[in-house]
This record gives sequence, C-alpha cells and structure tokens, in this order.
Amino acid sequence: MFDPNSRYYSLETAEYTTADGRKIAYKRRRFLPQGETLPLSSEITVSRDDRLDLVTAKLLGDAEQFWQICDANNAMKPEELLVEAVQVLRIPIPQPPSQA
Repeated sequence: MFDPNSRYYSLETAEYTTADGRKIAYKRRRFLPQGETLPLSSEITVSRDDRLDLVTAKLLGDAEQFWQICDANNAMKPEELLVEAVQVLRIPIPQPPSQA
C-alpha cells in the first residue's frame, strides 16, 4: 500500500469491524518525533523563495523525503517551513522510515 520510503510504510496495519460485520483495514497513527532529538547533519538558511522538494533532493538525495526535514523542524505541514523571508532549517541525518 505504501512505498518503502514512505513515512507510513512501517506502521502496523490494524483492522476495524463495523456493526454489520464489515472489516476495514487501516494504518495505525504515526506520532511525530521531537525534532530536537533527531541527529542532525547540518542547519541551512533558506528563504520563502526556496522549494522544499529541491532542498530535500539536494541534501537528502530524494525529494520525497521532505517529511524528514519536517520532522526535524517540528512542522506538521511542509508549507510551514518556508513562510519566513529567511529562516534556518534543521537537516537531519537521513533515517530509514522504520526509525524516523
């Protein structure tokens, strides 16, 4: 259901049974890590004109791993990271999805 690089890949699949007996599969909830506890590779200065996918591709090698930068900066939504004119982002050491 999820790509191995997805933040949801390693989450347990659970099952809910409705009152009429139907079974519905779903992924368990993912709790965000505390960004300050993640090991960092660097901190970079970005502006609101930067694109998170391009920053992620350059620094983590895969644009789809933007969620790791979100986690390191305690951001629930990617767009929260580029709202200031200039700001510093924490760049984590890339973690496999099962550990991130």
